[in-house]
Amino acid sequence: MLSVRKLSFSYGDLKVLWDIDLEVNQGEIVTVVGANGAGKSTTLRNISRLVKASSGEVVFDGVDLLRLEPHQVVERGIVQVPEARRIFPEMTVLENLRMGSFVKATRKDRARNMERVFTLFPRLKERERQLGGTMSGGEQQMLAIARGLMANPRLLLLDEPSLGLSPLLVKHIFEIIKEINRQGITILLVEQNVYQSLKIAHRAYVVETGRVVLSGKGQELLADEHVRKAFLGM
Repeated sequence: MLSVRKLSFSYGDLKVLWDIDLEVNQGEIVTVVGANGAGKSTTLRNISRLVKASSGEVVFDGVDLLRLEPHQVVERGIVQVPEARRIFPEMTVLENLRMGSFVKATRKDRARNMERVFTLFPRLKERERQLGGTMSGGEQQMLAIARGLMANPRLLLLDEPSLGLSPLLVKHIFEIIKEINRQGITILLVEQNVYQSLKIAHRAYVVETGRVVLSGKGQELLADEHVRKAFLGM
Protein backbone atom coordinates (compact mmCIF):
# COMPACT_ATOMS: atom_id res chain seq x y z
CA MET A 1 0.00 0.00 0.00
CA LEU A 2 2.72 2.48 1.02
CA SER A 3 6.36 2.35 0.00
CA VAL A 4 8.96 4.82 1.28
CA ARG A 5 12.37 4.58 -0.35
CA LYS A 6 15.59 6.46 0.42
CA LEU A 7 13.65 9.31 2.03
CA SER A 8 15.90 12.13 3.22
CA PHE A 9 14.93 15.44 4.75
CA SER A 10 16.68 18.49 6.20
CA TYR A 11 15.57 21.50 8.21
CA GLY A 12 17.81 24.04 6.51
CA ASP A 13 21.39 22.79 6.92
CA LEU A 14 20.39 20.25 9.57
CA LYS A 15 19.80 16.81 8.09
CA VAL A 16 17.11 14.93 10.02
CA LEU A 17 16.29 11.86 7.91
CA TRP A 18 18.87 9.68 6.19
CA ASP A 19 17.60 7.30 3.48
CA ILE A 20 14.52 6.05 5.35
CA ASP A 21 13.04 2.84 3.89
CA LEU A 22 9.73 1.43 5.08
CA GLU A 23 6.65 -0.34 3.76
CA VAL A 24 3.06 -0.65 4.92
CA ASN A 25 0.87 -3.43 3.57
CA GLN A 26 -2.90 -3.23 3.49
CA GLY A 27 -4.51 -4.30 6.76
CA GLU A 28 -1.38 -3.95 8.88
CA ILE A 29 -0.46 -2.00 11.97
CA VAL A 30 3.09 -0.85 11.31
CA THR A 31 4.90 0.92 14.12
CA VAL A 32 7.88 3.27 13.99
CA VAL A 33 9.56 3.51 17.38
CA GLY A 34 12.52 5.43 18.69
CA ALA A 35 13.62 8.06 21.16
CA ASN A 36 12.41 11.65 21.12
CA GLY A 37 14.06 13.49 18.22
CA ALA A 38 14.86 10.34 16.25
CA GLY A 39 12.90 11.52 13.20
CA LYS A 40 9.69 9.53 13.64
CA SER A 41 7.24 12.43 13.41
CA THR A 42 9.24 14.02 10.60
CA THR A 43 8.79 10.82 8.60
CA LEU A 44 5.02 11.11 8.95
CA ARG A 45 5.09 14.79 8.02
CA ASN A 46 6.95 13.89 4.82
CA ILE A 47 4.37 11.24 3.94
CA SER A 48 1.57 13.76 4.53
CA ARG A 49 3.47 16.35 2.45
CA LEU A 50 3.44 18.84 5.33
CA VAL A 51 7.15 19.26 4.65
CA LYS A 52 9.14 18.86 1.42
CA ALA A 53 11.50 15.90 1.18
CA SER A 54 15.10 16.50 0.12
CA SER A 55 15.20 13.26 -1.87
CA GLY A 56 13.68 9.81 -2.12
CA GLU A 57 10.22 8.56 -3.01
CA VAL A 58 6.92 8.02 -1.24
CA VAL A 59 4.48 5.90 -3.26
CA PHE A 60 0.90 5.10 -2.22
CA ASP A 61 -1.01 2.63 -4.40
CA GLY A 62 1.29 3.45 -7.30
CA VAL A 63 0.96 7.23 -6.94
CA ASP A 64 4.00 9.40 -6.18
CA LEU A 65 2.93 11.44 -3.16
CA LEU A 66 5.87 13.79 -3.47
CA ARG A 67 4.14 15.33 -6.49
CA LEU A 68 0.98 16.11 -4.51
CA GLU A 69 -0.17 18.85 -2.16
CA PRO A 70 -1.22 17.94 1.41
CA HIS A 71 -4.97 18.17 0.67
CA GLN A 72 -4.51 15.83 -2.29
CA VAL A 73 -2.84 13.29 -0.03
CA VAL A 74 -5.90 13.40 2.25
CA GLU A 75 -8.20 13.00 -0.75
CA ARG A 76 -6.36 9.77 -1.61
CA GLY A 77 -7.15 8.36 1.82
CA ILE A 78 -4.08 9.14 3.94
CA VAL A 79 -5.12 10.93 7.11
CA GLN A 80 -2.76 12.06 9.88
CA VAL A 81 -3.72 12.46 13.53
CA PRO A 82 -1.04 14.91 14.67
CA GLU A 83 1.07 14.89 17.79
CA ALA A 84 -0.37 16.96 20.66
CA ARG A 85 -3.92 16.40 19.31
CA ARG A 86 -4.37 19.86 17.75
CA ILE A 87 -8.13 19.86 17.99
CA PHE A 88 -10.06 23.09 17.52
CA PRO A 89 -10.43 24.21 21.17
CA GLU A 90 -13.16 26.81 20.55
CA MET A 91 -15.32 24.34 18.63
CA THR A 92 -17.61 21.72 20.15
CA VAL A 93 -16.92 18.01 19.85
CA LEU A 94 -19.57 17.82 17.13
CA GLU A 95 -18.04 20.71 15.20
CA ASN A 96 -14.56 19.17 15.45
CA LEU A 97 -15.90 15.92 14.03
CA ARG A 98 -17.66 17.69 11.18
CA MET A 99 -14.34 19.34 10.29
CA GLY A 100 -12.90 15.86 9.91
CA SER A 101 -15.23 15.30 6.96
CA PHE A 102 -14.34 18.60 5.31
CA VAL A 103 -13.16 16.86 2.11
CA LYS A 104 -16.15 16.84 -0.22
CA ALA A 105 -16.01 13.12 -1.02
CA THR A 106 -16.37 12.22 2.67
CA ARG A 107 -19.47 14.29 3.41
CA LYS A 108 -21.91 11.68 2.12
CA ASP A 109 -20.60 9.29 4.81
CA ARG A 110 -20.69 11.85 7.63
CA ALA A 111 -23.68 10.37 9.47
CA ARG A 112 -22.34 6.81 9.23
CA ASN A 113 -18.88 7.86 10.39
CA MET A 114 -20.35 9.90 13.23
CA GLU A 115 -22.18 6.80 14.44
CA ARG A 116 -18.98 4.76 14.18
CA VAL A 117 -16.84 7.17 16.21
CA PHE A 118 -19.53 7.52 18.89
CA THR A 119 -19.57 3.72 19.18
CA LEU A 120 -15.77 3.65 19.51
CA PHE A 121 -15.72 6.63 21.86
CA PRO A 122 -18.99 6.80 23.83
CA ARG A 123 -17.45 9.54 25.99
CA LEU A 124 -17.52 11.83 22.95
CA LYS A 125 -21.23 11.22 22.50
CA GLU A 126 -21.73 12.36 26.09
CA ARG A 127 -19.64 15.49 25.40
CA GLU A 128 -20.83 16.31 21.87
CA ARG A 129 -21.92 19.87 22.79
CA GLN A 130 -18.83 20.57 24.93
CA LEU A 131 -16.00 22.80 23.71
CA GLY A 132 -12.95 20.72 22.79
CA GLY A 133 -10.58 22.93 24.79
CA THR A 134 -12.43 22.23 28.05
CA MET A 135 -11.98 18.46 27.84
CA SER A 136 -9.31 16.36 29.53
CA GLY A 137 -6.16 15.31 27.67
CA GLY A 138 -7.45 11.79 27.17
CA GLU A 139 -10.78 13.01 25.84
CA GLN A 140 -9.00 15.37 23.45
CA GLN A 141 -6.89 12.48 22.14
CA MET A 142 -10.07 10.46 21.55
CA LEU A 143 -11.49 13.44 19.69
CA ALA A 144 -8.37 13.82 17.55
CA ILE A 145 -8.51 10.16 16.49
CA ALA A 146 -12.26 10.35 15.91
CA ARG A 147 -11.84 13.45 13.76
CA GLY A 148 -9.30 11.54 11.64
CA LEU A 149 -11.74 8.67 11.18
CA MET A 150 -14.36 11.08 9.86
CA ALA A 151 -12.20 11.52 6.74
CA ASN A 152 -12.64 7.89 5.60
CA PRO A 153 -8.95 7.00 5.92
CA ARG A 154 -7.52 4.04 4.06
CA LEU A 155 -4.22 4.65 5.84
CA LEU A 156 -4.33 6.32 9.26
CA LEU A 157 -1.11 7.98 10.46
CA LEU A 158 -1.05 8.23 14.25
CA ASP A 159 1.62 10.48 15.75
CA GLU A 160 2.33 9.79 19.45
CA PRO A 161 -1.29 9.05 20.45
CA SER A 162 -0.30 8.03 24.00
CA LEU A 163 1.77 11.15 24.72
CA GLY A 164 0.94 12.73 28.07
CA LEU A 165 -1.77 10.23 29.02
CA SER A 166 -2.13 8.25 32.23
CA PRO A 167 -1.18 4.55 32.12
CA LEU A 168 -4.85 3.53 32.22
CA LEU A 169 -5.72 5.79 29.29
CA VAL A 170 -2.65 4.63 27.37
CA LYS A 171 -3.89 1.05 27.58
CA HIS A 172 -7.35 2.16 26.41
CA ILE A 173 -5.96 4.10 23.44
CA PHE A 174 -3.96 1.08 22.25
CA GLU A 175 -7.07 -1.11 22.51
CA ILE A 176 -8.91 1.44 20.37
CA ILE A 177 -6.10 1.37 17.79
CA LYS A 178 -6.40 -2.41 17.54
CA GLU A 179 -10.18 -2.12 17.11
CA ILE A 180 -9.81 0.49 14.35
CA ASN A 181 -7.46 -1.89 12.57
CA ARG A 182 -9.89 -4.78 13.00
CA GLN A 183 -12.48 -2.62 11.24
CA GLY A 184 -10.28 -2.63 8.14
CA ILE A 185 -8.18 0.53 8.44
CA THR A 186 -4.43 0.23 7.87
CA ILE A 187 -2.35 2.08 10.48
CA LEU A 188 1.12 3.59 10.54
CA LEU A 189 1.86 4.39 14.16
CA VAL A 190 4.67 6.55 15.53
CA GLU A 191 5.29 6.07 19.25
CA GLN A 192 7.74 6.56 22.10
CA ASN A 193 5.88 3.91 24.10
CA VAL A 194 7.94 1.10 22.64
CA TYR A 195 6.47 -1.79 24.62
CA GLN A 196 2.80 -1.09 23.94
CA SER A 197 3.29 -0.18 20.30
CA LEU A 198 5.43 -3.20 19.44
CA LYS A 199 2.96 -5.45 21.23
CA ILE A 200 0.15 -4.53 18.82
CA ALA A 201 2.26 -4.13 15.65
CA HIS A 202 2.30 -6.62 12.80
CA ARG A 203 5.65 -5.16 11.78
CA ALA A 204 7.86 -2.38 13.10
CA TYR A 205 10.86 -0.19 12.40
CA VAL A 206 13.32 1.20 14.93
CA VAL A 207 14.63 4.68 14.06
CA GLU A 208 17.72 6.20 15.65
CA THR A 209 19.10 9.62 14.68
CA GLY A 210 17.15 9.67 11.43
CA ARG A 211 18.06 6.18 10.26
CA VAL A 212 16.23 2.85 10.30
CA VAL A 213 18.47 0.56 12.35
CA LEU A 214 16.16 -2.44 12.82
CA SER A 215 12.98 -3.83 11.31
CA GLY A 216 10.89 -6.94 11.76
CA LYS A 217 7.74 -8.32 13.31
CA GLY A 218 6.58 -6.49 16.42
CA GLN A 219 7.01 -9.49 18.72
CA GLU A 220 10.46 -10.19 17.29
CA LEU A 221 11.64 -6.67 18.05
CA LEU A 222 10.21 -6.89 21.57
CA ALA A 223 12.58 -9.78 22.14
CA ASP A 224 15.55 -8.09 20.43
CA GLU A 225 18.45 -7.45 22.82
CA HIS A 226 19.21 -3.97 21.43
CA VAL A 227 15.57 -2.88 21.75
CA ARG A 228 15.27 -4.26 25.27
CA LYS A 229 18.41 -2.46 26.42
CA ALA A 230 17.86 0.83 24.58
CA PHE A 231 14.13 1.32 25.14
CA LEU A 232 12.80 -1.11 27.75
CA GLY A 233 15.55 -0.89 30.36
CA MET A 234 16.10 -4.66 30.36
